[in-house]
Amino acid sequence: MAEDKYNLKNPAVKRILQEVKEMQSNPSDDFMSLPLEENIFEWQFAIRGPQDTEFEGGIYHGRIQLPSEYPFKPPSFMLLTPNGRFETQTKICLSISNHHPEHWQPSWSGKISYL
Repeated sequence: MAEDKYNLKNPAVKRILQEVKEMQSNPSDDFMSLPLEENIFEWQFAIRGPQDTEFEGGIYHGRIQLPSEYPFKPPSFMLLTPNGRFETQTKICLSISNHHPEHWQPSWSGKISYL
């Protein structure tokens, strides 16, 4: 995958590959996310709607775009599944997203920040 296409000395590439391994070795029943094979800076995710909410039973798909300066700059998020809360195909304003870079912590792992 990325080993052939990307500079493995690049801090962003190293971090992304580390996070891929963490996600694969520690799967969740409620959340799944992996980078696209052709672009490790773009991830697709699926998240289960939380129990005891109007979203329970739903599976919501989205996209995470990591900047080339990751993890020093935050990712952007968008939902692809209609959900009644966020507009689809539009970047979501979250405290951990590129809408609020002042809140982002480079030490956060992808899984922690995405959940």
